[in-house]
Amino acid sequence: MGKDTIADIITLIRNADMSGKRTVQIPLTNIIENIVKILLREGFVENVRKHQENDKYFLVLTLRYRRNRKGSSKTFLHLKRISTPGLRIYSNYQRIPRILGGMGIVILSTSRGIITDREARLERIGGEVLCYIW
Repeated sequence: MGKDTIADIITLIRNADMSGKRTVQIPLTNIIENIVKILLREGFVENVRKHQENDKYFLVLTLRYRRNRKGSSKTFLHLKRISTPGLRIYSNYQRIPRILGGMGIVILSTSRGIITDREARLERIGGEVLCYIW
């Protein structure tokens, strides 16, 4: 794990999704917990539970897959990190990008916490663009 915890978590989820794993275990921080709550609420993740090992807390995510007629699973989750520690990307509420014409979501860090692009437009606040999910 590097210094950018959000990018590390996105990479863990993306790798588990591409390799076909049903669950992924990620370290628990407040920011990660808020991002995972958004993923659960928007339907990108099936289930989330807390797990403790040796005084360390983890979140165990159950990923969602699409099934086709032949029974094989395809990746369902596409994540892209936007703002990095070396280059922060900020946006006001009018310039928040729409992902796939509104089908995807943008996760923002605002003065009112970590919220989605739809909530930011409704509350008319901008913030740091953390990641895109579609």
